[in-house]
This record gives sequence, structure tokens and C-alpha cells, in this order.
Amino acid sequence: MNNLQSLQYYYPEILLTILILVSIIYDLFLDKSKSDRVGIVLIVGLVLIAFSVFLQDEKITSLFTNSVAKDPFSQFFKITIILSTVIVSIISLKNEELKIYRKGEYFTLLGIVTFGLFLMVSAIDLIMLYLSIEIVSIISFVLAGYLKQNTHSNEAALKYVVYGGFSSGLMLFGLSYIFGLTGSTNYFEVQQSLSALSTESSSALIIAIIMMLAGFGYKISAVPFHFWTPDVYEGSPTTITAFLSVAPKAGAFAMMIRFFNQVLADGVAMQGLDNSSITEIPWAQILSIMAIITMTLGNLVAIQQNSIKRMLAYSSVAHAGYMLLAMPVMSGDSIYAIMIYLIMYLFMNLGAFTIVVLVKNKTGGESFDDFKGLGWEMPFVGALMTLFMVSLTGLPPTAGFVGKFYIFASLIKGGEPFYYLVFIGGLNSVISLYYYLRVVKVMYFSGKQNEVLKTPGTVLGAVLLLTGLPTLFLGIYWSPLATWVQNSLVFFIQTI
Repeated sequence: MNNLQSLQYYYPEILLTILILVSIIYDLFLDKSKSDRVGIVLIVGLVLIAFSVFLQDEKITSLFTNSVAKDPFSQFFKITIILSTVIVSIISLKNEELKIYRKGEYFTLLGIVTFGLFLMVSAIDLIMLYLSIEIVSIISFVLAGYLKQNTHSNEAALKYVVYGGFSSGLMLFGLSYIFGLTGSTNYFEVQQSLSALSTESSSALIIAIIMMLAGFGYKISAVPFHFWTPDVYEGSPTTITAFLSVAPKAGAFAMMIRFFNQVLADGVAMQGLDNSSITEIPWAQILSIMAIITMTLGNLVAIQQNSIKRMLAYSSVAHAGYMLLAMPVMSGDSIYAIMIYLIMYLFMNLGAFTIVVLVKNKTGGESFDDFKGLGWEMPFVGALMTLFMVSLTGLPPTAGFVGKFYIFASLIKGGEPFYYLVFIGGLNSVISLYYYLRVVKVMYFSGKQNEVLKTPGTVLGAVLLLTGLPTLFLGIYWSPLATWVQNSLVFFIQTI
């Protein structure tokens, strides 16, 4: 479909572009003290865009000369990304870290990242894939260093730029190898060319895929490409840390699923079938090793942290490992499990970071000591933090348990070669119980009991309910979510 014909199917992205431009112009007419009104404009606009995504017709096609796909799979991730951006934007309105800064451009940048993520989940061309990664990465660098007067934020942005530039360079090098081997950047044409490659080209293809994995691993914080994560998460504004731990991760997993299923396999996973690799490269084993190392290192290092924000950073690395567990299977069930897990993780992780923001507003810190006695001083907040920690561990009856259940079930259904991943994943869940319940211990068994009870405030309290209720109820009744995910397991496939 050519560019003009594509516009009629691209109106959510067009609306998002208009929203970004409106935010920029509106901010020009506002005083610094009122610039947070741009956030309200962004939130309302994103909610309307979410409805436009839902209301799109069911036509499955490619847009802009086969560079972007329009399908239920991408629509699912767009809704997920909008939901996380809206929640983070609401929390940002009450984040005291941002109080002395002009917030208009902050919310505008969040809108631009959202647009980049829209491209990321839809890309079916190597050039579009790389452009989307760069849009998301460059704007994320700015947001990570948004606290210009905070040296930790400056350090976070600098480290993010260094690691991001290096991984992007590696990925671009890998993309150039793939283009050199196949003569095309379109996923489907690349797939056909790779299946016809001679054995003499296998070494070049191995190098290309390893370089591609560096780019993917960087975006999802997989070991050994995770080094930026703890420092960047710790130095960034807490709301940006929450955003980076969810939205770009969702976009990156969508991008990985498309690439591995469409380029390195026969593309039938979304039809409920187990796919087969079109190359002789054991990329399933490579991904298995990455998953094991990622979740194990994330959990073991999280135990040693004294900052809850940094602990949640390593926790984010571990959860990337849990989701990676399902990637080697690359069946309809494994992709279904990853999509379920991402929604569950969105609510419980953003809820936990909301409480970190609340505590930092109150105490100015984010260490375990700042959480002492919180369960008695703010019973509502303490109860919800306990819920989020239990869910992140993966204990019933919470959303986290259901998410891990689907991941492990997809591995078991994948066959005996994947049974050991279930055992290692379960062992890691037990390890994570230590540092998650340490938060609960500090809230209820450390510090002095305060006789004066406090509330989190209307806005943050509403966000906690918005994240807490799904975290609980999706662990008991998740049928509507499962149906939505099942209906989203359809995407554009082109026969060359």
C-alpha cells in the first residue's frame, strides 16, 4: 500500500502527532508554574487515541510500502503503551522531584516516546525498526537527565547515552550484515533470502544475529546488555524509571517477537503452531542461556541493594529474564504468555513505583529506611505495597502468579527440552521472595508505630487503586484479558 493510501489506516499515529504539536504550542502560552497543564492535555489526548486504536477496522495490511504493519498484534501493544504512559503521566503531576522544573516539555517528550514505541511495535522493515529504536532511545536519554540540577540524573543520562550509542552501533552493524546477505530490508523478503542462503554464509549470519541481539538485549535490559539499567533507573526521575521499566520493554518484546518469528523462523507461531527455524543457528538455545543468566543475576544482585528504587531496577532485569524464558519456544502459547505477563507486570510494577514516588515526596529518600513504619502510618499504602511485592514474587492469588503460570505452562507445552527452564524459573522466584518480602518486613516490623494515620492524597490514591485492583483481581479472574490477548494473536504475514 502506497503512502497516500496508508494514511486512512494510520489515524491513531496522526492524532498522536497532532497531540504532540498541540502540547508544544500550548506550553508556549503557559507560565512555568502552570506548565503541568500540558500533562492533562496529554492524558486526555492519549485516552482518546486509545479509543481510536480500539475503533480501527479489522483490516490486516501493511502500510507505507511494506514498512509498517497494521494488525491486532500491534494494536494490543499500542494500548499497553498508552496505558502505561497515561499512568506515568498522572503520577508525574504529583512528583515533587519535578516541582522546580518546567513540565511542559517533559510531557511532550513522553508523547514523542509513545509515538516511537508505536512505530517499534509495528515495524516490519529493518530501517523502520532502527529508526523507531533511535526515536525512543534519544528521547529517553533526555528524560533520564531531566533533573538538570541533580548530578545523579546527569550521570544517568550520560551513561544511558554511552551504552545506548554503543548498542545501537552494534545493532546497525548487524543490520548492515543482514542487508548485505539478503539485499533487502523487508522482513518477508529477508526471510525468503535467508532460507536460501548457502552454508558458506552462516558465519556472517551468526555475527549479524549476535549484533542484533545486542540491540534487543539493551532495550529489554537482558544480561550482558543490562549494565546501564541500575544506574539509569536510580538517577532518573522516579516516574521516568517507572516508564522505562514498562513501556519501552513492552515495545522491545513486540519487536523481538516479530523479528524472530518473521525473519528467523517460518512465521506460523501466531497461527497457534510451533514454528521452525529457517537457519541452522541455535538461537533458541542462545535465548535460553540469556534468560537464565538475566533472571538469576537480576535476583541475586537485587538482594544486596539498600535502595528500593535500585532494587526495583534489578527486579526489572529479573522480570525481563522471566519473559525471555518463553522466547526460545516461539509458539503461539509462548507469545500469548509474554503478552499476558506484560499486562500483569505493568500494573504491579507501576503500582510499586507509585509508592516509591509517594515515599520520596514525604521523606526525600528511597532507601529501605525511608519505608520504616509505613504500614502503620499509611495502612492503605502499606497494604497495597505488600500486594505489589507479593505479585512481583509470583505468589497466588495475584496477577504475578497468573503471569508466571502462563510462562511456565508454555515451556512445559513446548516439550521436554524446555523443562529445565521451568525449574530454574521457579528457583529464581523463590530467591526473589527474600528481597520483596524484605520491603514488607521493613514497613511493618521496623521503626516506630505512628498513631496519626496519613493518606496518600486523592491523585496518587486513585493511581494506587487503578494499579492495585487489577493486580488483585487479575489473579482471580482474568478471562476477559485472556480473550483480548487471544484475539490479538493475529498479525500481518506476507507471502513472497
